[in-house]
Amino acid sequence: MAKKSELRPLVKLRSTAGTGYTYVTRKNRRNDPERLVLRKFDPIARAHVEFKEAR
Repeated sequence: MAKKSELRPLVKLRSTAGTGYTYVTRKNRRNDPERLVLRKFDPIARAHVEFKEAR
C-alpha cells in the first residue's frame, strides 16, 4: 500500500503575476497527473490570478 505522502504530495503553487507569492497545497496524483493550475487571490497584486504548480 502506498504511503499517504506518495499519493497526495505537497505542491507549491506560484503566481503567474510575477509577484513571487506562493500557496502550498496537496494534490492527488491519480486524479491530476499533470501540473495543477488554479485561479486564486494574490494579495500582492490584489487580484485573482492563475497559480501554476512549481516543481
